[in-house]
Amino acid sequence: MAYKNVKITKGAGGFGGPLVIQPNETKSKVLCVTGQNIHPVAKKIAELTGCELVDGFSTTVPDEEVAVAVVNCGGTARCGVYPRKRIMTVNVEPVGAVGPLAQYITPDIYVSGVTESCIKSTDETVTAEAELEAADAAAGNAPQAAPEEDNRSFVLKLGTSIGHVVNTFFAAGRQSVDAVIRNILPFMAFTATILGIITATGLGNVIATAVAPMIGSVPGMILLSFICGIPFISPILGPGAVIAQLVGVLAGNMFAQGAIAPQLALPALFAIDAQVGCDFVPVGLSLGEAEPETVEYGVPAVLYERIVTGPISVLVGFVLSIGLYA
Repeated sequence: MAYKNVKITKGAGGFGGPLVIQPNETKSKVLCVTGQNIHPVAKKIAELTGCELVDGFSTTVPDEEVAVAVVNCGGTARCGVYPRKRIMTVNVEPVGAVGPLAQYITPDIYVSGVTESCIKSTDETVTAEAELEAADAAAGNAPQAAPEEDNRSFVLKLGTSIGHVVNTFFAAGRQSVDAVIRNILPFMAFTATILGIITATGLGNVIATAVAPMIGSVPGMILLSFICGIPFISPILGPGAVIAQLVGVLAGNMFAQGAIAPQLALPALFAIDAQVGCDFVPVGLSLGEAEPETVEYGVPAVLYERIVTGPISVLVGFVLSIGLYA
């Protein structure tokens, strides 16, 4: 079958790219991991390239058959999983190199903020040499000259070993600081901003009136966890954990003000997090090299079990919190 190349550029506020997707007889699949529905961006890529479109929530394919993966990650691990495997990755959300796998998210393999207008047919190609050089650069494998054969002294060997240890600790420290700057500090700023808006505008009072009956009672939290765990809702609520963060900030503010009894804090945590990880299920199974049949049955199994385990976790949290704040 004759496949066609496409060029994908970043959208408004996006990062990376442009990417030239070159499908062939081996890499002939467009893998869509965006929830229960196939995203229009994935549909257009498949249409222009002639590739087979695969829903990552219903099945999976071997990595070597994936020409491009389309995700809708808001900044968690999913946006870096496929770049780590050196699979071309298109994120429909305008997210840059963030998350625990940020070091693998490079412009030569990743592009974000993509809309249908960012996808065009092209005659451009990327040579195998260019791909290899990009992979080496991303892995930090710069070409090195062959070491000279000489008789090094003990002092020189000791100095080299110490230098290696120092560089290792330095690299670890740099990655730690980078993780704090990229992930923890933005989350703190986000939380502070949301809390400030809720407090200054009085929006908190409006939302509290609607949410308090659910967060403020065990039956309400059971209902909330059940709703968050509904299979066709949970993958939509999962990306970036935005919903859990928003409700968590509001609930935390209400607990701090004494509007809700503190012993309900633990079950409330389980109530708002019933959907956590549901958007990551097919990616996690893929990382575990699961067979296509396992993914096909495993994804709905995990999604449906959240309806059961969500309310149960709320009850367990409530029982364990008895006497905790006495």
